[in-house]
Amino acid sequence: MTAEAEFKSDLLRTLQARGYIHQITHPEELDAAAASGRVTGYIGFDATAPSLHVGSLLQIMMLRRMQQAGHKPIVLMGGGTTKVGDPTDKDQSRPLLTEEKIQANIDSIKSVFARFLTFGEGPTDALLVNNADWLDKLGYVEFLRNYGVHFTINRMLTFDSVRLRLEREQPMTFLEFNYMLMQATDFLELERKHGCQLQMGGSDQWGNILNGVELIRRVDHKQAFGLTSPLLATASGQKMGKTVSGAVWLNADMLSPYDYWQFWRNTEDGDVGRFLRLFTDLPLDEILRLEALSGAGVNEAKKVLATEATRMLHGAEAAAAAEEAARVAFEAGGLSADMPTLTLKAADLAATSHSALMVAAGFAASNSEARKQIANGGFRINGEKVADPAALVDVGGGEAELRSGKRRVRLVIEP
Repeated sequence: MTAEAEFKSDLLRTLQARGYIHQITHPEELDAAAASGRVTGYIGFDATAPSLHVGSLLQIMMLRRMQQAGHKPIVLMGGGTTKVGDPTDKDQSRPLLTEEKIQANIDSIKSVFARFLTFGEGPTDALLVNNADWLDKLGYVEFLRNYGVHFTINRMLTFDSVRLRLEREQPMTFLEFNYMLMQATDFLELERKHGCQLQMGGSDQWGNILNGVELIRRVDHKQAFGLTSPLLATASGQKMGKTVSGAVWLNADMLSPYDYWQFWRNTEDGDVGRFLRLFTDLPLDEILRLEALSGAGVNEAKKVLATEATRMLHGAEAAAAAEEAARVAFEAGGLSADMPTLTLKAADLAATSHSALMVAAGFAASNSEARKQIANGGFRINGEKVADPAALVDVGGGEAELRSGKRRVRLVIEP
């Protein structure tokens, strides 16, 4: 398939026009199926943390595009596969989580999907399922006899998730080696229970997706398709969603709507049009208009991106509040009640260094990162540039304004 392929279905035309397509296993067959009827497709999300981060947002938006085009999306929570850990793009094994922790993470994560998808019993309503429901019941010998015979070690060793780990001389446990078999089984199970024909994911999942497609075609002799999106990097080559203070979480209790708005507001100029296509519902002609802006107009396009992305995740009220808080901070030079706060008792604050305060405020991921920012003049307290990272904080009581680059937080000191 080439980037210029002419698709007949609304689904693939939309995915192509907005930049979601990297590879498709059987493009003509999938296009025909999507043009002639309703396709059910899924994406899996492992529950390794209490929140997904913005790196997962592209996949969530792909499910949203499916539903908008009249098809049925399935959100697969990896309650079973999280117990193993996806080795893709990892140099080391992930720490094994308890069943209780995995379930707590799923409970925390799943509310985000309702912001992007409509769940229910209708023909195009989304489903949320947990692969622990079937993986936990598989007897190991039965699993190997039924599915292991369809996978050769020779081919498994060629997939990036295995090959790259071995090339870097990093160990891979036999537990992790089974991950791709489990993911293929997920696709087969969803095909049998829900008529699922399509698995989507990032391009790093291509090998795992191929396994599921081939398993269904060999075992059940039915159509199955795989579609991957490009791995997302910024215009400067950085991994999408990584900042100096860590991951850009989707749950509001792990990252405030204001900070989420600021993340999108700080998008690189070269990414604005692409991100508007991928992460907003704005019409393509409006995106073309915004993309053509230059000079100060680029900042206006970034504000549109930030507000639309924040509205989709946190709601219109939170998006408007974040935009207004930013306006007050950067255009009016004041403080807003909607800005994030950090509350410390006066005694605790007096025993805190400037670098530790930056970490506590979310401006840096570590003391060493904070020291670098301070050395570069990137941290101010009440408008005064901080010079000594080891010095203890002295703000004289009351409320203090902290500023690090383009980000800002209010510090509330308890008496």
